[in-house]
Amino acid sequence: MVIISLFVRRKQFLFYESIIDALRRIAKGDFNVSIQIPGNFDEGPMNNLISGINEMAADLNKLESMRQDFISDVSHEIQSPLTSISGFARVLKEKGLSAEEREHYLDIIEHESVRLSRLSENMLRLASLDSEQHPFDPVPMRLDKQLQTLILACEPQWIDKDLEMIVELKQTTIEADPDLLSQVWVNLLHNAIKFTPLKGTISVLLEADEREVLVRIEDTGIGISAEEQEHIFERFYKVDKSRTSSSGGSGLGLSIIHKIVQMHQGSVSVTSNLGEGTVMNVRLPRAASLVSL
Repeated sequence: MVIISLFVRRKQFLFYESIIDALRRIAKGDFNVSIQIPGNFDEGPMNNLISGINEMAADLNKLESMRQDFISDVSHEIQSPLTSISGFARVLKEKGLSAEEREHYLDIIEHESVRLSRLSENMLRLASLDSEQHPFDPVPMRLDKQLQTLILACEPQWIDKDLEMIVELKQTTIEADPDLLSQVWVNLLHNAIKFTPLKGTISVLLEADEREVLVRIEDTGIGISAEEQEHIFERFYKVDKSRTSSSGGSGLGLSIIHKIVQMHQGSVSVTSNLGEGTVMNVRLPRAASLVSL
């Protein structure tokens, strides 16, 4: 009996040592740990503690992986325009370039500089939205008027591509942050215009009932595959890498949309088929007590 008792105590000691070792590794930033509970170990509170530690380590490991992916994505997105700017700046030092060639290279440098600036702005905007300090000031507002104003502001872009713009806006009042919501509509409208070919069609529909409002922006553009639709709201995800890069996209626009809509307790979804266009649906809650402005 003494031998058995010593053996059991030895196993318990090793088990507790494994817990301490796991906690030390977590404290040092190594989250790839998992404590194995012995088969004959039957202590309810201790089992719950071990399960909690394992779940915490798994969550921290996932966050660390996301952090590393984020750093990698940011580095890549910053490096690409910097490489272009540096390369064409060196070319401009060469003698014998024509005025047209110099103008072309300067246009590229300007385009990449704007792209880099937009990336920085979007990253700062997302960081601010993620923090608890970002201003969120919902007020009664006419959503139909806001949409109408922003659609008219985009008129030069959709006229330039000879797009048909179909607009059906029901007079609607909701309680929301006008500045934040405007970013949602601007991003969605610009995407629709950007990826719709010449002489295509864009439709903007606003419907409302007593509980919620629906804004539907539909285009006849290139569409999105079912596989890519699962990832389009992820940060830095680009549906068409080459096309998005050439048009100055950073892969953050839809992430910003998703975050702002979430802040309003709403939802955003996509329906699309390749070559058949895309429909973006944004649903927002509507306060029943609001009166029309």
